[in-house]
Amino acid sequence: MKKLNSHCKISLLMVLLFSTVIYAKDIKINSLKALAKYATKSGNTITMAPGVYQLTDYLNSDSIAARRARKAFQYITFSGSNNIFNFKDVEIVLDTEIRTALKPPIHSDEFLITGSNNSFEGLTIRCVGNGTSPGGTVLQVAGEANMLKNITLHVKGSYPYGYGDLFGKGKQKETTIKHRKHSGLLVTGNDTKLYGCKVFNRSFGHCFFIQQHPKNVYFENCYAEGEVRRTDAVLAETSGPAFDVSFKTWTQNREGEYVVTPGYMKSLCEDGFRTYGACENISFKNCIAKNTRAGFELRFNKALVENCKTIGTERGYWIGDNTKVINSEGDANYGPLMFVEGSNVDVELFVNPAESDRKVHALITIMGENNNIVLKSSEGKTRKKELPILIGSTPPMHGESMSPYSEAEVIGLHLINETGMPISIGALAKNCSIKTNGSIKENKGTQIQVSKK
Repeated sequence: MKKLNSHCKISLLMVLLFSTVIYAKDIKINSLKALAKYATKSGNTITMAPGVYQLTDYLNSDSIAARRARKAFQYITFSGSNNIFNFKDVEIVLDTEIRTALKPPIHSDEFLITGSNNSFEGLTIRCVGNGTSPGGTVLQVAGEANMLKNITLHVKGSYPYGYGDLFGKGKQKETTIKHRKHSGLLVTGNDTKLYGCKVFNRSFGHCFFIQQHPKNVYFENCYAEGEVRRTDAVLAETSGPAFDVSFKTWTQNREGEYVVTPGYMKSLCEDGFRTYGACENISFKNCIAKNTRAGFELRFNKALVENCKTIGTERGYWIGDNTKVINSEGDANYGPLMFVEGSNVDVELFVNPAESDRKVHALITIMGENNNIVLKSSEGKTRKKELPILIGSTPPMHGESMSPYSEAEVIGLHLINETGMPISIGALAKNCSIKTNGSIKENKGTQIQVSKK
C-alpha cells in the first residue's frame, strides 16, 4: 500500500476538521426537558432561551414516583462532553419539597456534571419551599476539565436552620440535634475551573467545597455568602429544636459547660470555601467569603490563596501545610482572622479594623514549624480593641469561638507584626524570630528573638 504524500495528508486533515465543525451543532432550547436531553449528548453548543423555569413543571408527581423507583435521584445529569451551555438570564427554580418527595439516600446531589471538557455560563438555580435534603448538594462537578462561569446558586433546604453548628454537624456522637444538611457547589473532578460563581447560602451546609482529592481546581472572582445570628437570640427562644435540648451544645465552652453561651456570633451555614483531604494544586484568586463559618478552611491541604477577603466570618482562614496566602485580607469582627495549623506556610495578611460587641479571644493562633507570617493593617488603620496573636496555640475544639484554646508546639516561626496587636508566646514555642510594633504580653518560649518593627 502506498504511503500518503504530504498533500494528501493535509487534505485528509482538512476533511476531518471540517467534519468536526459540521457535527458540532448549535442548538436552541426552551424547556428543561430539552435541556435534560442534550445534557447527555456531546459536541454541541446549547443556548437556552432566557426565562424562569420551574423544576416542578419538569418533574411532576408521576415522574417523581418513577424516579424514586429506579433510584434516579439527580434532577439533570450532564453526562455529555465537549459541550458549550449558554444560560444567560436563565433561572431554574428548585422546589425543595421535591427532595423530600424523592427520599434520596444521604449525600445525593441534585444537578450533576459527569462529562468532561464542558463549558457552562450564566445559570441561576434558586431553592424555594420548605423541603430538606439529607446531606446533598445543589450542584456537583465530577467530570474532568469543566469550566463554570457566572453560575449563581441560592441555597436553602436544611434542618434545623438558624443555629449553625452549635448542636453538631451530623454523624458525630456528640451531636445533640440530628441535622439534614444541604450544600451549594461540590467539586470532585480534576481540572475544574470556576470564574465569577456565587453561592448565597441560607442553609446549613457548605457554599463551595472540594472532596475526593481532585487536582488542579481553580477559583477566581467567586463569592460565598451566609448569614449570622447572635447566640443571645438563640437563648431567647421559648420553643423549637434548641429549646427542646435545653440548648445543649456538642462543644464545651470556656467554662467547661456544654451549653450555648451568650455574647457570640454564629454563622448559620458552614464554610465559604472548604477542602477535604489532600488536593493537588488548588488555587483561589480574588474570592470573597462573607458571614460564613470559615471563609477559607483549607486544613490538611496545600493551597494558594491570592487577593482574597473574608468579611464577618466565625474564623477567616484555617490553613495547613505548605499553603501560601498572598495579599489577602479579613476582619476579626466575630471571630479570629486565622488559624495556622500546618508547617511551611507563607502568609501575607491584612487585618481589617472592623469590630463588634461580640466576644472574640484571638486575632490569630499559630502552631507548626518553619512558618513565615506577615500581618499588616488594612489601609494603615488599626483595631481599637486589642486582640492577641497567640504563638504556640491550637485552634479551639472544632474551631468554635466559645471553646478554649490549648498549647501546641511552634518551631522556627518568622513573624512580622505591623498591626499594633499584642503577642502572647506559649511555653512550647522554640527558636522563633519576631518583629512587632505591638507589645509582648507574655513570653514563655525558648530562644525567642524579639525586635521592634
